[in-house]
Amino acid sequence: MFKDYNMNQVILPLDLEIKLQKNDIAYTIHDLVEQIPDKAFSVFLHETGCPAYHPRMMMKVILCAYTQSVFSGRKIEALLKDSIRMMWLAQGYEPSYRTINRFRVNQEVQDLLRQCFVQFRCQLVKEELIDEEAIFIDGTKIEANANKFTFVWRKAIEKYSANLVEKSNQMYDELLANEIIPEIERESMEELTTQELEKVLEKLEETVEAYDKKIEESEDVSERKQLRSERKTPKQYRKRFKDYATRK
Repeated sequence: MFKDYNMNQVILPLDLEIKLQKNDIAYTIHDLVEQIPDKAFSVFLHETGCPAYHPRMMMKVILCAYTQSVFSGRKIEALLKDSIRMMWLAQGYEPSYRTINRFRVNQEVQDLLRQCFVQFRCQLVKEELIDEEAIFIDGTKIEANANKFTFVWRKAIEKYSANLVEKSNQMYDELLANEIIPEIERESMEELTTQELEKVLEKLEETVEAYDKKIEESEDVSERKQLRSERKTPKQYRKRFKDYATRK
């Protein structure tokens, strides 16, 4: 035996709300947009021409689509035809993708989105779902410098920061052991600060300049060759400490 299924039988339109679960995202979006004052939508009102779709409905439809990771105007239009929550929010209206796109590029919509964010945050604070003074940090990559392909990752920073400290301390000890530079004053023996790295870099610059001066003043070919060979080590340290100071 099968359950009754008859496509030819006339039925009354179904109230779509009864098909939604009690905790459906559509209710949250509905409540959020309804809290926006009416005066915020007055800029969309026109006295002439064909009556426009209500901006409250358009906001609900777009926000609901975004929660489902749907951003294309054509796909939002398609959802209005086959998604129960979208049909309920639009109350049966089916704006075209052109209408949807024209609405969301409107400058006034930017102010509406700001109000939505404020209302949403106030609602979360009121229901004690977030702390009003809390600052939330996610794992978003942050564009660095002016290069759009250069990103700073939080995990990478945490991983390589300790490595940077260890290497810079080790190289500083080597400089002192080999008497390449004199010892500098340090705040802590655990880690070289940015200022201390710059001091080490200055000392290395002085050492390299001293070698340059000796090479320039010497007329002995073998001596000049020997000095150039000795100069390579502080120059290599200078290059690496310059990199460390920048990264620090």
